[in-house]
Amino acid sequence: MRRLAPLLWPCLTLSLVLLLWPAIASASALDLDEGWEYRWGDSPYLADGTPAWLVETSSEGAWHSIDFPSNPPGRDGQRHAWFRISLPAGEWRDPVLYVYSIDLIAQAFLDDVLIYQHGSFDERGEGPFVGWPWHMISLPEDFAGRQLSFRIYSNYTDIGLWGEVRLMDRPDLFAMILQRSATDLAVSAFCLLLALLAAGFALVQQRRRNYLGIALFSFASGIMILAETQASQFLLAKPLAWDYMAAGGYYALPVGIGLLLETWFTGRHKRWIRYLWQFHLTYWLLAIGLALAGIVNLSSTFPVFDALLAISLPLLFALLIGSLKRLDGEQRLIIAAYGVFGLLLLLDMSVAHGLLAWQRIPVSLGALLFSLVIVAISLRHYARTQRELVVLNQRLEKEVAERTKELQQLVERFRIFSYQDPLTGLKNRRYFNEIFAREAAIAKRGAPLTLAMLDIDHFKLFNDLHGHEAGDCVLITTARLIGEHFREADVVCRLGGEEFVILMPSTSEGQAREAIERLLDTVRRHRFEHGDSALGSVGLSCGIASYPTHTDDPCALLQLADTALYHAKRSGRDRCETYASAIT
Repeated sequence: MRRLAPLLWPCLTLSLVLLLWPAIASASALDLDEGWEYRWGDSPYLADGTPAWLVETSSEGAWHSIDFPSNPPGRDGQRHAWFRISLPAGEWRDPVLYVYSIDLIAQAFLDDVLIYQHGSFDERGEGPFVGWPWHMISLPEDFAGRQLSFRIYSNYTDIGLWGEVRLMDRPDLFAMILQRSATDLAVSAFCLLLALLAAGFALVQQRRRNYLGIALFSFASGIMILAETQASQFLLAKPLAWDYMAAGGYYALPVGIGLLLETWFTGRHKRWIRYLWQFHLTYWLLAIGLALAGIVNLSSTFPVFDALLAISLPLLFALLIGSLKRLDGEQRLIIAAYGVFGLLLLLDMSVAHGLLAWQRIPVSLGALLFSLVIVAISLRHYARTQRELVVLNQRLEKEVAERTKELQQLVERFRIFSYQDPLTGLKNRRYFNEIFAREAAIAKRGAPLTLAMLDIDHFKLFNDLHGHEAGDCVLITTARLIGEHFREADVVCRLGGEEFVILMPSTSEGQAREAIERLLDTVRRHRFEHGDSALGSVGLSCGIASYPTHTDDPCALLQLADTALYHAKRSGRDRCETYASAIT
């Protein structure tokens, strides 16, 4: 990785300059996305070496119209195709033809003159894969009305020109390439710097496997994005080398994320994740190794990997979704960021294989999101580790008491700012206070809002009879039952003790009461257990208040629901009462 350092600073500097560069949109650019013709096969050659199809007029019926020169119908195993178009007139000072990419090698002719070649052709009209760069074909000033023809050979799944074909001025093309590449270059440099940082952590931290996975994933992302950005050809005019780097980074992504995720699990999930990343590692070694040895074309390894990724990525997320409850917030955040990145990869893959219309998918933004999440979490862990080291060192000095006190204060601050009830996993009162204020403000703009307060009946007597551990078990189970009966939009919190509150936005009194009655019935029928002991059934009392049915001020709902709850308690418990019934 150290060898990458000389490349990182030029990438960062160039990216910053480009991001500040004002947008340059050339009004003279013209997309050639119609008026093409194609013909399957390869042209015979005249005695002077000129392809016969460029000059003969007797075979006009063999040419067929096509909007864009890519993947004509009726391929049937064909590896040769010709495309041609009559170039339109326009005002260009230094005209060039820009082609986003070519599958796989090509010759370009203006009338019967060869003006551009990508790759080399043997006597059979075939040739090896030499990369997927973008192409700039210089044109003479008098090109208008002349015939431009492409001779294409491809043993890949696609054949022809790909992405964009555009007439424009040379300076505008350079400006467009640099502008398009600015974000990718910045993200690539950021990912590579993150890889260096994570690799450094892997050398000194105990959780080496975590940081090794992050380092590999970030390194693979950075290399893939750098290799696929169009401005990479300005850094090094070796398109095949860039494609090898793109393939290496692309194929290593599942290995990096697998190394990271494997450390989070045990048992069956751990084994399956290990199998997935080891399988991808095997493919990475075979594909790159066989391509370097000349046994397979590098281009042919991409569709196979795409198919493998399309299978393994959903399989990985199926494993993760089933275990989300066992993961902490940071781990869930990492999985969410990787999900966005994976979705962008699948969309990009769909575009590459023609399943979606051509468009530039911002894969680099997915990598940026993942990297920012990793940086935030890693720096947080690093800061925490540094604080722990400081405390450990200060214990050998006179200031140990002061440092210990500061650490205790810091821990207390983290505890105070926690939004989660540690026993039940529900949100706590602090979270409820904040969300209630927000929902009340929204309700004042015209949306209904209903609040329900619930209390476990005779809970103190239950604790005295069965013990506090059994009481905690009842609280946890009751919290789970409550959470299962409400929508994701509803907010379920534990206010303290055996008291719960449910905030239901956009819900009327009647809808809330139906949901509460279903919950009460479920709780009545549930038989609580603690260890091997049966605890019997538990009752809930509930009070409901709704805005604007019961009050003109949604901020008063908590007090009104408490009044209704008190009425439910006085009316026999294990029941639901609304504020309207409580005051009648």
